[in-house]
Amino acid sequence: MSFWSVTRTLLEGLITTGELFALTLLFALPLGLLICLASMSRIAPLRWLVQTIVWIVRGSPLMLQILIVYYGPGLLFDWPLLPRFTAALITFSINYACYFSEIYRGGIQSIPRGQSEAGQVLGMTRSQVFFKVTLLQLIKRIVPPMGNECITLVKDTALARVIAVYEIIWAGETFIKKGFIWPLFYTAVFYLIFNGVLTILLSKIEKKLDYFKA
Repeated sequence: MSFWSVTRTLLEGLITTGELFALTLLFALPLGLLICLASMSRIAPLRWLVQTIVWIVRGSPLMLQILIVYYGPGLLFDWPLLPRFTAALITFSINYACYFSEIYRGGIQSIPRGQSEAGQVLGMTRSQVFFKVTLLQLIKRIVPPMGNECITLVKDTALARVIAVYEIIWAGETFIKKGFIWPLFYTAVFYLIFNGVLTILLSKIEKKLDYFKA
């Protein structure tokens, strides 16, 4: 077993990990904002419902949620099983959207209320105040905690193997059956590089947003 053959195998798993990571962010970031706005709604039943869902999702293990989404429809309603990657993507998107919603909420509540009131005094609508005043400052405030969640997401993608999604750890683990342990340590290098690149990108984003000093 050569170093390059192990590298090729791990790269195949890394592609799946990268796809799951990128698509989760694509869906979870906007969904998290919608959940945040619903959880802050003036409509009490909607607010309580959304807050309860967020509490359940954040309070239960992600691995359990993956199993429920994958096996639940078939066992409860006799529906065909979802494709494994699709089930993992749905679960990760909902789970991280709930976490992102709390980050959004904290960011919105940290912005002085006087700014919104000033915008309304100037004749701006609530939506104009949100998109032109609040949202721009919100982005600056949430980048650090969002970055932490993104790094956690990279590592959490390994949980997709519970429903046999061929991600990078699964790829590395196949070599144990052949009597080799070093590919597992090599797998960690891929994660470190992935998170290292992600950390650099997030740092650059923070610097570009330094014009907000609030």
